[in-house]
Amino acid sequence: MLTLVTLINRAGTMVIPFVTIYMKEDLHFTYTETGVVMLCFGLGSVLGGFSGGFLANRIGHYRVMVSSLLLTGAAFVVLQYLNTFLELCIGIFITMLIADTFRPAMFVAVNAYSKPKNKTRSVTLIRLAINLGFAAGPAVAGFAIETLGYGSLFWIDGITCAIAGSLLLSVLNPKKSIVLDEATNPNPKSVWSDFTTWIFLLAMIIFGFVFLQYFSTVPLFYREVHKLSELEIGILMGLNGGLIFLLEMPLVKWLDSSKWTKPTLMMMGAGLTGFSIIVLNMGIFALVLLIGILFMTVGEMVAFPYSNSWVMERAKRGRMGSYMSMYTMAFGFSHVFGHFTGMRLIEKFGYQATWTVMGSLMLFCMALLFWVRRRDQQGK
Repeated sequence: MLTLVTLINRAGTMVIPFVTIYMKEDLHFTYTETGVVMLCFGLGSVLGGFSGGFLANRIGHYRVMVSSLLLTGAAFVVLQYLNTFLELCIGIFITMLIADTFRPAMFVAVNAYSKPKNKTRSVTLIRLAINLGFAAGPAVAGFAIETLGYGSLFWIDGITCAIAGSLLLSVLNPKKSIVLDEATNPNPKSVWSDFTTWIFLLAMIIFGFVFLQYFSTVPLFYREVHKLSELEIGILMGLNGGLIFLLEMPLVKWLDSSKWTKPTLMMMGAGLTGFSIIVLNMGIFALVLLIGILFMTVGEMVAFPYSNSWVMERAKRGRMGSYMSMYTMAFGFSHVFGHFTGMRLIEKFGYQATWTVMGSLMLFCMALLFWVRRRDQQGK
């Protein structure tokens, strides 16, 4: 039921891959202004992630998820009527503040509903729903933009959030949310004193910093350098979600039976994602874009399920809500710095230099994850 709710919610998430193009072409914002709006996007995400974990610990994950979905639906509808730079900064911040309270609460819910041995696969199933929605979303969005304009996307996002929230109220019984993992810690350790987790979180911030370029600077690269239409961009982005829908569950099942540790798998995912950015410098042919999206997709399929699973396992040392909140906030910080920095680098140095910087950052991410693996092996 939680997967079904997530599927409906994410099926409507069409605005995000096109928001930078919308600001550049429809609202005529500069690169810097677009970057600042996306910085506000990230700040809202960080605060939302923190609030979601805090509230999940205090009032329960169910109430947080329902409230987030219903209020986010209203916020998306309002967002289309904000046209000035200041209005969009405030509107995007508030929308993401509300929307991202959902994520840590949802991860707590996954932990509550799934058996200990199935946690990685449960997270993967949720991601499958996210990506099934995202597979169709960008292609439909490209068609909607060309026929109805950008305003239609905000209505679709708002309505699907409202439907997901209503469905959650109707079909998911909070009384059946019983934590089946009995390996609880009677003396919980604070996440603030868990040094290994902080190394991991820094690695996730850097990973997200690079990965999120696919939702801001890379669509602009498709548009400005390769002259793709919104529909073509939507189809290319939708390929990512479609491949994940088809391949991630069997891939994770196979990797679960391998001898590779979770940090090792995260390193592999980071390397593949970094290469997907570097490959964009290898020519102006459309084939380069396809190769890039394929490597990014495989990297994402390997890195995200095992980063989720690693932190959920680590959270047994303390409070689940706090650990999942910090994990969500790590990607919020990526939003804060990633979009804005990417825009500034493009404005000052161009796309080629930007992709080189992003690839180099992913090497640093891999080094941090190697350190996490060593500390894991030492039991620290």
